[in-house]
Amino acid sequence: MRMNVIFSIVFVLACVVALVRAPDLFLSTVLDGASKSAALCFSLIATYAVWLGLMNVWKDSGLTQVLSKALKPITRKIFKTNDRETLDCLCMNLSVNLLGISGAATPYGINGVRLLDKSDTSEYSSAMFFVVNATSIQLIPTSIIGVRVALGSVAPASIVLPTFLSSCFSTVLAMTLVRILIPPTPVVSRLQNAEKTRFFSKTAGAGMR
Repeated sequence: MRMNVIFSIVFVLACVVALVRAPDLFLSTVLDGASKSAALCFSLIATYAVWLGLMNVWKDSGLTQVLSKALKPITRKIFKTNDRETLDCLCMNLSVNLLGISGAATPYGINGVRLLDKSDTSEYSSAMFFVVNATSIQLIPTSIIGVRVALGSVAPASIVLPTFLSSCFSTVLAMTLVRILIPPTPVVSRLQNAEKTRFFSKTAGAGMR
């Protein structure tokens, strides 16, 4: 809802600026932008259709389960959870993000966040999952390549290596900061420590009286 409001404000302000600076070009510019947006959307639909179809083939053939099992040890260590359903969602989310299909990873990500909120280390796990998705290591930036193809790039796949290196750096940095700023302490332990602190504070206060 908030994003819709923000985009609406940006659009209105852009229209006002365009009307003030070049009123004679306003209508043609808006129509040209709309047609280009529609063409780009159709191009991306084709890209997503191909990759989602391929993912269904992988799922039916059992390849996604194999990939999920391969990622489970790493995922279990990173997110500090042993719940099988949670790990399945996280592994699917990560594997799809590795292929650069962020839209297809969203349902798995939403389910993963809901399940992580129920874990003992929910604060740490949710924060780690957020930064891993936000930085998202890209083996194949499918969506961006699709955009470059739609816009007529001569070498749309030339961004594969730079994207992989930059996403690796940002992911490692983000994970390191989360590990430092939000230690993976179980919620129960934190509550127990807080109770102990309050108990000793009351005891010390009583002794002073």
